[in-house]
Amino acid sequence: MMRAISWNVNGLRACVKKGFVDVLKQLDADFFAVQEIKLQEGQIDLDIDGYYKYWHYAKRKGYSGTAIFAKKEPISVRRGFDFDFEDDEGRLLTLEYEDFYFITVYTPNAQPELKRLDFRMDWEDNFRKYLNSLKEKKSVIVCGDLNVAANEIDLKNPKTNVGNPGFSNEERAKFQELLKSGFIDTFRHLYPDKEGIYSWWSYRFNARANNAGWRIDYFLVSDDLKNKIDDSIIHTDIYGSDHCPVELILDK
Repeated sequence: MMRAISWNVNGLRACVKKGFVDVLKQLDADFFAVQEIKLQEGQIDLDIDGYYKYWHYAKRKGYSGTAIFAKKEPISVRRGFDFDFEDDEGRLLTLEYEDFYFITVYTPNAQPELKRLDFRMDWEDNFRKYLNSLKEKKSVIVCGDLNVAANEIDLKNPKTNVGNPGFSNEERAKFQELLKSGFIDTFRHLYPDKEGIYSWWSYRFNARANNAGWRIDYFLVSDDLKNKIDDSIIHTDIYGSDHCPVELILDK
């Protein structure tokens, strides 16, 4: 079995103060990917024996950024895309192994009034192009905060959120386009009708206590791994961020 965790920590230094290392050790996954680390090189000293650490920092201080902690050393590490589309916000990190690529992503938010939607659409097209170029070589596992609730079942209040960032028609269409290009949303693959399971809750209006959330954190796999999906778990009981960790278990 291979176990992987993804967690938008909304500031890794803050999350460490809320028990991040204990969660990492408790879950004991082969991969532990984090998004929105909000730090630069040298700003944190993590005591996590047994893991190789790979970072992709944003140029802007205290913003965005991703990291992957892996028990096995990869063949190669790539920060950003392998073609001319700049990722100076530290949003995309790829580890290459013999049989697969392991990728974490922090998809750009479209922002209020969808003011960053054009950039988001460019990102989506380049991200899909990148994943499909890798898929032609070997299996792909991708995780992270994709900043979209795919369907009405994936958020508590769909009707009042139509057109809002994360639930616009444009963002949802791009997500479906990605799936149709040869990827599987592992949670929905196993639990197509499961309701009330979310991965992000606003800090406002007691959203988490009322479970008024969104499922915007994912594990996707390339179609060739379909028969190896053992479980896809959303750890709604783990706190420390406005997101909770999500997990993928694959048969090797």
